[in-house]
Amino acid sequence: MSRPRGSGRIYQQKRSTIWWIQYYRNGKMYRESTGTSDKRKATKILGRRLAEVSTGTFVGPDVERVRIAELAEDFLRDYRINGKASFDDAEARWRLHLEPFFGQVKPSAVTSDLLNRYVDRRQQEGAKNATINRELAALKRMFHLGHDATPPKLFYIPRFPKLAEDNIRKGFLEDGQYEKLLESCPELWFQALVEAGCTYGWRISELLRLKVNQVDLEHRIIRLHPGTTKNKDGREVTMTQSVHDLFALCVEGKRPDDHLFTWPNGKKVSDFRGTWDKARTAAGVPGLLFHDLRRTAARNFRRAGIAEGVIMKIGGWRTRSVFERYAIVSQTDVQDALEKLEDSRQSSKQKRAAKESEGKQPVPFVS
Repeated sequence: MSRPRGSGRIYQQKRSTIWWIQYYRNGKMYRESTGTSDKRKATKILGRRLAEVSTGTFVGPDVERVRIAELAEDFLRDYRINGKASFDDAEARWRLHLEPFFGQVKPSAVTSDLLNRYVDRRQQEGAKNATINRELAALKRMFHLGHDATPPKLFYIPRFPKLAEDNIRKGFLEDGQYEKLLESCPELWFQALVEAGCTYGWRISELLRLKVNQVDLEHRIIRLHPGTTKNKDGREVTMTQSVHDLFALCVEGKRPDDHLFTWPNGKKVSDFRGTWDKARTAAGVPGLLFHDLRRTAARNFRRAGIAEGVIMKIGGWRTRSVFERYAIVSQTDVQDALEKLEDSRQSSKQKRAAKESEGKQPVPFVS
């Protein structure tokens, strides 16, 4: 007996006990194996497929086979193709944290409950909310790339949680600490790196990528080429005397395409966490981050009366809202402001007292 039109069919291929199903969606025929030799189970699978077609929830067998690991491959390939500077960070987030939890999960199985369980696990591991948000942002990007692919690799993007985070920078490097930091590590590359960080407020990645051909000693200019910075904007700054002297030594004996900051053996400086830990401990600031030099530079510029627009251009802050998050007013600045306020009040009191005293002077008698 034939099945009613639109109800699909089940069948077995020659010399096989496995049941297959056939059905249509928008005029396109789909065939897939049920993976079972039980006709009743195969019939239920066909019924489920027909229900998906009728309710608009059908995604197809090809999409159902996709795993998040495949979306991650596309995500990292997108980073490589577009030459994104944060590729290493993105790859580490996937490999260390996201892959162990989501790697073999189907996109359709990612629910709010599963995402919240991931957040809970990462918080128990000690990860900060800002770190977890960056990881979830990477995962969300994977979903969007899969959704926008041709043909699509998924048809549904879950709602991703957004955790509250404290992204206000808190560290400063005071003048005395800066001197101790340099004294603790006399290596040339380290002193030049710290001097540039404190002077211009550039990100560590921007500094470590500097090459000799970006340093013009004759005209005392350093150039960051467009596309090599975080916001992709190019920058050009004048060298201070201290930066010029240190960079001149770093350039000595190198070719134009050589990196500016190198170890004594000539290898590029890329990971100097051990050196940094020793230096900051010796300087009495064990919690100092290199990124805190960025805030220190911004504060120093403000103290010198430089216009905020110029500071943002030098340091690479594209928006004022991001610039303001660096909270570049220290307790010393507050204390200085209050002392100036108190001096102003005292001066005003003295002037008022002097005027009142003059008003009380006896008027000389004229005969």
